[in-house]
Amino acid sequence: MKKAIAIGAQSFEKIRQNDCFYIDKTYFIKEWFENNDEVTLITRPRRFGKTLNMDMLNCFLSNRFANRSDLFEGLSIWEDEKYRNMQGTYPVIFLSFAGVKSNNYKSCIIAIKNIIIELYEKYPFLINSEEISDERKKIFCQMRSDISEEQLIISLKILSELLFKHFGKKVIILLDEYDTPLQEAYLSGYWNELSGFIKNLFNNTFKTNPYLDRAVMTGITRISKESFFSDLNNLRVVTTTSTAYETCFGFTEKEVFNALDDYEMSDEKENVKLWYDGFIFGETHDIYNPWSIINFIKDKKYVTYWTNTSSNNLPSRLIQKSAPRVKHIMQDLLEGQPLVTQIDEQIIFNQLDNNVDAIWSLLLASGYLKPQKITIDEETYESTYELVLTNREVKLMFTKMFAGWFNKTEYYSDFVKSLLKNDCEEMTIFMNKIALATFSYYDTANSEPEDTSERFYHGFVLGMLIDLRKEYQILSNRESGYGRYDVMLVPKKEDMNAYVIEFKVFNHRKEKDLEETVKSGLAQIKDKNYDADLLAKGISKDRIFHYCFAFEGKKILIG
Repeated sequence: MKKAIAIGAQSFEKIRQNDCFYIDKTYFIKEWFENNDEVTLITRPRRFGKTLNMDMLNCFLSNRFANRSDLFEGLSIWEDEKYRNMQGTYPVIFLSFAGVKSNNYKSCIIAIKNIIIELYEKYPFLINSEEISDERKKIFCQMRSDISEEQLIISLKILSELLFKHFGKKVIILLDEYDTPLQEAYLSGYWNELSGFIKNLFNNTFKTNPYLDRAVMTGITRISKESFFSDLNNLRVVTTTSTAYETCFGFTEKEVFNALDDYEMSDEKENVKLWYDGFIFGETHDIYNPWSIINFIKDKKYVTYWTNTSSNNLPSRLIQKSAPRVKHIMQDLLEGQPLVTQIDEQIIFNQLDNNVDAIWSLLLASGYLKPQKITIDEETYESTYELVLTNREVKLMFTKMFAGWFNKTEYYSDFVKSLLKNDCEEMTIFMNKIALATFSYYDTANSEPEDTSERFYHGFVLGMLIDLRKEYQILSNRESGYGRYDVMLVPKKEDMNAYVIEFKVFNHRKEKDLEETVKSGLAQIKDKNYDADLLAKGISKDRIFHYCFAFEGKKILIG
């Protein structure tokens, strides 16, 4: 009989009690325990079983689950007598920051306070413990009601102390989704405030906590040690490029194919691999996203399950606001071309806006990119990554994301149509309407320096043209003739026109109006012979069209 598939189930206890579909990952317990690392940070993309594995750890180790052999019988961990005897013998503090998604610092702190208060409520027996002094009991009671920010910083350390005194055994701390509040803080503009608080919280919880046996944290990103891990010299970080725990999160191809056989879907293996395979952890290839697989087995439909549920706010914002080079690289990635770059796995959120290349580190950590090749320099030992989009699901996500930016206005498709029929007047009308409806969303400003403004407009239009990539090769900022053009549309069919586009921001010191700006841009295309590459490809002069987009704030003239 086929086991029921419980979509979204993250409770190990419920999955096992109800005999639901489950792929055994309990060997993670043994691998982690025998590594003897005091504090372990494991980063994996969203929906890769982090929460379920943490709940499994809790069920196995926590004395709240003592004598629950029924949850683990028949699983790999239960084959080892040493670990059978370990089950349910530790005081465990298990908490998650997954729900801390506040748009300001005050609300964020309140959300964390509520988590801590709820955590303390799980241990009411401590108030009657003979091993705890009356003074510490008063603090325990206070932590369950009114708690200051200063007390919040030491709250997990105090709870560790109380549990240690009551049980006579050091605690294990499990913190799931540690970086969710930090990502939200970056997006909402209170990163500096929150990073200071988190640094103090983590220092007290994981560094100066004498009652800690060991701990595990999970998240998506490896935050720079300089941000708030600088005091944690006892921290072992396991990223997607690390060899530890390679198959503990996500499904291996063997596990996926066995599941397809069990559910009489063996004929779907090739398409499932095309859609959902592609993740690489350490040296293990062909890792599949669990969320997509279990949804596909249940629904029997090829849908972008993972990318529809993942929070894409951060990569979306970074790509939108990035330099044109980033958008051009994204176009190349969508067309199957790899990106060769160096990667710094330590994300520094407050530098993301100023570091063009940091986005690739974030996309790699988040699972949107995979390293199909890593080269290590023999002299410097620096690694160079050859990155590609992970699979078809991710490719479709980015395609929809880019289209979604411009579907906010009904004039987008009209603008593209007018461009292809060489109607500058219509292009200008529609582009001005798009600017009025959309530019405020992109947070541009007339006061920006000219080069910054030009990059903004360049990137904006480049993103609008992405839907043309089936008919055109979209090139940006490349050499041709005697200079570097802004955008070139190279037709993939012989009977189609080609386009060279230049962007100019109105300069009141040089030009009296936008018409002069347009003339300047068109003259630059001609004087620098940007047509050279197109002519070399055999495209005749009469099929090459020149456009200059002249901008002044939200006012645009195209000629």
